[in-house]
Amino acid sequence: MTDLLHHFINGHPVAGASGRHGEVFDPATGQVAAHVPLASAAEVGAAVHAAQAAFPAWSAMTPLNRARVLFRFKERVERHADELALRITYEHGKVLSDARGEVTRGLEVVEFACGIPHLLKGEHSMNVGRDVDSWSEHAPLGVVAGITPFNFPAMVPLWMFPVALACGNTFVLKPSERDPSASLMLAELLRDAGLPDGAFNVVHGDKEAVDALLDDPRVQAVSFVGSTPIAEYIYARGSANGKRVQALGGAKNHMVVLPDADLDGAAAALLGAGYGSAGERCMAISVAVCVGDHTADALIERLAPQVAALKIGPGSRDTEMGPLVTGAHRDRVRNYVDLGVAEGATLVVDGRGLTVEGSPDGFFLGGCLFDHVTPDMRIYREEIFGPVLCAVRVPDLATALELVNAHEYGNGAAVFTRDGGAAREFAHQVQAGMVGINVPIPVPMAFHSFGGWKRSLFGPLHVHGPDGVRFYTRLKTITARWPEGARHAEFVMPTMK
Repeated sequence: MTDLLHHFINGHPVAGASGRHGEVFDPATGQVAAHVPLASAAEVGAAVHAAQAAFPAWSAMTPLNRARVLFRFKERVERHADELALRITYEHGKVLSDARGEVTRGLEVVEFACGIPHLLKGEHSMNVGRDVDSWSEHAPLGVVAGITPFNFPAMVPLWMFPVALACGNTFVLKPSERDPSASLMLAELLRDAGLPDGAFNVVHGDKEAVDALLDDPRVQAVSFVGSTPIAEYIYARGSANGKRVQALGGAKNHMVVLPDADLDGAAAALLGAGYGSAGERCMAISVAVCVGDHTADALIERLAPQVAALKIGPGSRDTEMGPLVTGAHRDRVRNYVDLGVAEGATLVVDGRGLTVEGSPDGFFLGGCLFDHVTPDMRIYREEIFGPVLCAVRVPDLATALELVNAHEYGNGAAVFTRDGGAAREFAHQVQAGMVGINVPIPVPMAFHSFGGWKRSLFGPLHVHGPDGVRFYTRLKTITARWPEGARHAEFVMPTMK
């Protein structure tokens, strides 16, 4: 028997009514662990209706009291963090320590959202004209929605809804149908923290559910994280319907290694950043750009044996890398490895023949390392989203920057060097939204904002941090003069003299 999951609408679990279900796998065993209902447009509409009904009272609550609900929610997530991490591991496959780290990075945004009353303060100017004052206010939008990916089933939703709720909005979440249980647990913890019914809702689904959110005129804004083709679709359709949209897409993050770098440290950084979470991270390093053949040879010599020795197995065990999320995705990544060999790259470490003792049907793929990759190869150009690292050789830093900047994606980039001048040049010249200097995965803290450039982001605003507050509020400016008696009509543009 497998579990039958549910939606969460208006503060309560709701059974799926569409008659359609998706399969949720345990990636470590390859077995179906649960079935998730796939919502119809009508079911999505019911969630939006609940959110719309809850909006007037929730938005009228003082920002301080909204923050107090989030404080209680934070305490409950901390208390149940191990249980939440286990749900992530069993449905996504990442190792348990990584799942705990995901919960922690999500909690950091909850902590940030608890302080949002400070950021909702407007600006005030006295006497902009004679006896005229002007001030601004940040008003909530109304019902907003989040469409989130499989690779961070807790963290990415936590990057969205705490900020939206703290700003006074109500929320409809459409999580990935591949690992939906974490979102349901977060909904229950929000309810237990005192969030009013309807202020947060979860509906599972596929394209029908997504389109229903994009087309519903009651939904004022949509935040999305996923692949670039879907991000572009969501941005275009949502914007055409008059919504605010922030749509984060794919990535091909480069790490440039200069000859003066600490190569032992660079190899360790590449191991974790390239193969952590089986490479299923939008901030994973998937290209190592080695400046000079000597640098490349020395780096590959250090890195290859570590990739071959990765401890791979179920995420609940003492392992360093777990399975990929589904069998279909594992096969897709393996096909890219086949393609790289056919394209002429040197496969230094081949993980395609991996077998994991006790888990013969799990969705496992060993770490793969390519050398002598060139920019014309598909394994360089396209997002693989798996444990595959490509090494590219260039003669100098200027060529490395040209390579990084020519790629269609601009999510993140890093440079490893001891040269402060080279690091400064890289940081200022590279066309990426997030940059690391001797830091391989430069994910900003919650009080900064997360987002890429080029085809890694559609929309002007990034996620969480100050941009999150800007995204989930409208600016209203009030200009006031109190009457002092009869005035004559004025037919010219007011100049506030």
